[in-house]
Amino acid sequence: MPSEMAQGVAAHALAHYQQAQIDTLRDLVSYDTRAREGLTPDTDPVFADFKRALGVKARMLGLEVEDNGYVMLISLSPEGGGANVKKVGVITHGDVQPADPGLWPQSPYEMTETADGKLVGRGTEDDKGPIATALYAMKAIKDSGIVLKRRIELLVYMAEESDWDPLKAFLKTYTPADINITLDAEYPVVTAEKGWSQIKLSLPRVMVKVGADTPVLKHFYGGSFASQIPQQASALIQQPTPELLAALKARAVTLPVKTSFIDDPQGLVIQVTGKAAHSSTPEDGINAVAYLAELLTPTADGSIPEWPMTTAAVTVDFLHSLVGTGLYAERFGKLGYRDDFMGPMTLAPTLISQTKDGTELTLNLRRPVGRTPQELDKLANEAIDGWQQARGTQVADVDTYWGMPMVIDNAPHLDTLLGVYGHYTNTADPKPIAIGGSTNAKLFPNALSFGPAMPGVEYTGHSENEFITKAQLRLNLEMYTAALVELAMRD
Repeated sequence: MPSEMAQGVAAHALAHYQQAQIDTLRDLVSYDTRAREGLTPDTDPVFADFKRALGVKARMLGLEVEDNGYVMLISLSPEGGGANVKKVGVITHGDVQPADPGLWPQSPYEMTETADGKLVGRGTEDDKGPIATALYAMKAIKDSGIVLKRRIELLVYMAEESDWDPLKAFLKTYTPADINITLDAEYPVVTAEKGWSQIKLSLPRVMVKVGADTPVLKHFYGGSFASQIPQQASALIQQPTPELLAALKARAVTLPVKTSFIDDPQGLVIQVTGKAAHSSTPEDGINAVAYLAELLTPTADGSIPEWPMTTAAVTVDFLHSLVGTGLYAERFGKLGYRDDFMGPMTLAPTLISQTKDGTELTLNLRRPVGRTPQELDKLANEAIDGWQQARGTQVADVDTYWGMPMVIDNAPHLDTLLGVYGHYTNTADPKPIAIGGSTNAKLFPNALSFGPAMPGVEYTGHSENEFITKAQLRLNLEMYTAALVELAMRD
């Protein structure tokens, strides 16, 4: 349980700053801080404006601000604390994933409030909401006049969603705190993260000649970015027959997606709408790419025929054969496995895009401990090779990346964070958890993730219509304030 002092400061934060953090979050969301090709946070004027607004707000709250380009440091220092004072690190990020404006009722960068208390906007949960909350937790601590033993240092990184190399470079000359929390995951406390991993392969362009009455699967694509369960996918069938259309419509009603069949000058366009989700929690989404591939898979009775060998047909066959609609690499040879604490590896097709040479297919995986990258490479290639041999086709290129899982044992502040969570949520004996996400916690010593999402509640970061509730912001303000008081008073 947090101390009476910590509880008192948390109560002050709640009484004075709940609306202020909502207003600040609205301002932070208004900046479209996604990565743009050809620009960096050092050269992108949107990031410059975002950092300026964040710095102005922090200074207005009486906090210290240091702009290091990709990294902003916002600090609350003990009176008389010198350069060698111990620190508590609070790790967040100011960049966001892309958003498809056509799937939002308003601009993704215009935060709106719903009647049931949702604050909707890109970054509300991941990670601008936690930034706003941390600012006012620090302000409440400053108001209290507590004589801190450690400096509280909020680190806001500007490329967490796209490029960790500048942060790694920054850490070569920056001394991080010996105890850190990241505000980019779930409660109660995250002590293990799966490794963000990827299999990307290219399917060559295939040209076929067919009769004038033969249906041809000409195009297949879907998804927005690699770390999102795709909400939309599309296909084009040239020369469709009435019988084929009837068979596709009959199968479509059995699938958990919305399917539209559109007459087009080029043929029949099929659009599938599922549900976007963070790819670390594929169970929260409905994968439009996977279900469109199942829709187009040939049937035994021939009502959906064997397609002529186009690139789109090869893509559908690959997805059906090695992925299906499962979540755990059940069809991908012997690739799938699990860890008792971290759970199973997940695998999801997240991006199918057309290139001048064919189709590029991206699979996003989250892997637990238990296998080496070399073992995973071997198993993945065996599965792909087996499919190639069985189908008599050839993958042009396979590129794999196996991110390292993280497990933190014996972090000195684990019990403190669990105590804060247990007190404010009335949870008896909360336990640490593992997540599929991969955060900057991996780069910092003793970095435990602490919210902002509640266990058992769908995480909406990376999804379309991302939101955080006002009630959750309120609870986060209490818990972050109490936790920072406790941690900043440690020797």
